[in-house]
Amino acid sequence: MRTTLDLPDETFRRLKAQAALSGLKLKTLVTQYIERGLASGPDVPDAGSLRMRPPIPIARKADGSVTPALSNAQLHHLLDNQDLIQLQTVLRQNSHTA
Repeated sequence: MRTTLDLPDETFRRLKAQAALSGLKLKTLVTQYIERGLASGPDVPDAGSLRMRPPIPIARKADGSVTPALSNAQLHHLLDNQDLIQLQTVLRQNSHTA
């Protein structure tokens, strides 16, 4: 089966050099590495290495305080309100210039 891998340039150079030094095709070496990785089983991080990540997005004010995370519904509500305010401002400006 064909697939495409995006590798960092340095990783690709090292992989290609290793294949050449081993007298293997790049495809064969990559297959060996993948098979070894699969045979070793999944990496299970220990509890100490797990850390809770804050929900995204996070907005920090200049003073360093953090705006609480909002749900998609809350974000859409805020954006709709901002759109409404902008529309009202434009309508007021147009009614004064007319």
